[in-house]
This record gives sequence, C-alpha cells and structure tokens, in this order.
Amino acid sequence: HEMGPFEIWDAIGVRDSLPRMEADGYAVAPWVHTMLDQGIETFYRRDSVGRVNGVYDPNVGGYIDLAEDKNIIILKDLKNAGHEIAHNESASLIDLGDGIILLEAHSKGNTFDDDIFKMMARGLDGLDSGYEGMVISNQADNFSLGANLFLAMMLAHGGQFDQLEQALKAGQDMLMRVRYAPKPVVVAPFGQTLGGGAELTMAAARVVAHSELYIGLVETGVGIVPGWGGCKEMLRRALSPVMQTQNADPLPHLQKVFEQIALAKVSESAMIAREMGFLSPSDRIVMNRSHQIAAAKRTALEMAEAGYAPPPRAKVYAAGRDAKAALTVGVFMMRDAKYISEYDQKLANKLVHVLCGGNITAPAWVDEQYILDLEREVSMSLFAEPKTQERIAYTLQNGKPLRN
Repeated sequence: HEMGPFEIWDAIGVRDSLPRMEADGYAVAPWVHTMLDQGIETFYRRDSVGRVNGVYDPNVGGYIDLAEDKNIIILKDLKNAGHEIAHNESASLIDLGDGIILLEAHSKGNTFDDDIFKMMARGLDGLDSGYEGMVISNQADNFSLGANLFLAMMLAHGGQFDQLEQALKAGQDMLMRVRYAPKPVVVAPFGQTLGGGAELTMAAARVVAHSELYIGLVETGVGIVPGWGGCKEMLRRALSPVMQTQNADPLPHLQKVFEQIALAKVSESAMIAREMGFLSPSDRIVMNRSHQIAAAKRTALEMAEAGYAPPPRAKVYAAGRDAKAALTVGVFMMRDAKYISEYDQKLANKLVHVLCGGNITAPAWVDEQYILDLEREVSMSLFAEPKTQERIAYTLQNGKPLRN
C-alpha cells in the first residue's frame, strides 16, 4: 500500500465516512469525534504543494509539526513544488537541488524507449551547462524491466530492421555516453532491474543500490543476447582484470560470464549482485528504500566535490578461437544431454561468438566498440529468427519466458 490507514481515512474523508463506520458496528475512538468537533478534518496537515508537515496529536488536541527528514526525497512532492524541469510520456527531469539533476522513468514497467533516451540526453546535456551531477532512479515498484520489447517485436514483424538496428545503436551510444559523461552519473536501482536496466546500472559512474535488488541480463529468455553493452561490461569487469596477469587462464572466468548470461541468472539481493559483478566494490548498498535517492544525491555531490573525471577509454580482453571452441563444445554437450533445446543451443553459440570476440583467431585486447558491434550484429540476426519473435510475443502475453 502506498498509503497507511490514516492516510486512507483522510483520502476517503474522515467526517463523511464516520457515520457509515458506526452504522456498520465499528467503534470509533472518542478522540476522532473530538478532532472533528474542533473543526479539524484530517489527521495529516499538508502544505500548499501537498507535502505532509503536521500530524494531529490527540494528547495536544491539535497538529504538531513534523520535522523534515533530509534523508527522504519524494519525487512526487518535488514535482508538485515545481522542480520538474522537463517531461514527456516516459520520463521526467527533476531538479534535486545543490546542482544535481534526476532522471525519472515512468513508462510501463519503466521500459526504455525513445522518449526516455531523449530525456536522458537532455539530462546529460545539463552536465555541460551548470549541473554538477545526475541521478537516475524512480519510486515505482521496480527500477526497470529493460528495453521496450513490444516496440522491438513490432519493428521485427514489420520487417523494419533498419529502424530496429538504429534503436539498438542509439541505446548503445546513450549508455556509452552515460559511462563517459564529464560529471558523475549515479544510478540508484532497486527491485527488478533487468536487461537494459542492468546495462544502465553497469554504465554508471557509481551505483547506490537498495538491498532488495533483483538484477540480471535476462535477454536469452526472449531469444536475444544483451545488446546495449551487457556482454562488453561483464567481460570488462570479470575477465579483463584477470588477464592483466601474465599466463592467466581466461576460461574459468569466461565460463562464469557465459553461464550467468546464458542462464539469465538474476541476483537475489544487492550483496549477491556484487558477487555476480553487477556492482563494484565501491558501489553503495542502502537498507532503507526511502533514503536511497537522498543517498544517491549525496554520492553524486561527493564525487563532484572530489573533482570527478570520467574513466579512460578501456580495452576489453577477447579470448579468441580456442576459448570459443571450448565453450562451444560445452554447449554441444548440454544439448546432447537434452538439458537445452536446439534453439537454446543456437542462442548459446551466438553468445559465445560475442564473448570470445567473434572470429578472431588469437586472444587480443580490443576496443569496447568492437564488442558492442558484435552485440548489435548478433542481436539483429536473432531478431529476424521466427523462434525469437515467438519468445518475445509469448513473454509479452504471459509475463514468463517460452522454451521453444
């Protein structure tokens, strides 16, 4: 419930509902009658923009002031108070004060579409014109369910593959812009943070996560591979640091990344998300969801005050032909044992192709864009597959993946 019992009573009208309650046999506390006799109509007092600033105290016989909690930021109240800078159907930009801007998604499921990216671009532009940092979060039930699959399915069904590829490229470019923004971009995820939501989280300069975080790259469940940098980021985080050591074996670490994506594993908490590589050791975890946005704002301010600079452009380790062969054999054995379907095998081999650097014959350090191009190439080939289109349609209709 968004409202507590006394907020609900205020909403339906204390004076209007009281006779009905008593007629139905519910005993109403005498102090409620006293409150109404005093001409006080609500348990909570609100200011001109709807924020609660007082509560009725029966012992006092009137309202007592509520001290403002600096650790709680309510986006709806900020918008009512005129702090909304811009908005469209899918997102809003809100001024949090102290030079920090916030991007709030409010599309269905907070799925990413062109409107959200337009507002994200406007927020990033603001970092070049006076703002000191940016927070990306919202106060819905879940942070984000990823990309807008319905739009992707419509484009694929209509044969509009050029537009679909443009959308994929736009998402990749936007998340790279987030990663290399000149000032700190802090993402504050919570609840279900899936697909593109996970990729946005990993693109952030810093993450302030709620402890209840269910994050994962779940694209294989709908017949595609992560296409907005998820593969690239997992390689950069899990494999590239290990391969800085001479003669290190990439296969165990590559195998872990492969299994995590291929099996669409989702964390059970923020702590497990850290173990899975979605959060870095420097990312923060907060226990109180009500404090999350304020903590993200403080983090952005601290990073700005410390003289934040974007990270240098990274190289990613691509393991090449031998690792690709080893993983492909593992996939074949899973299919031979009937643990996966024939189409699962095809998806897994496509994922292996991306994670190992495509068709390169020997291990190499490659630009991030090289892996992004592979992600996009493989995603486009899979969107054209009837079985992928079946998986997307089934997921949209039933809310769960199809094994075909």
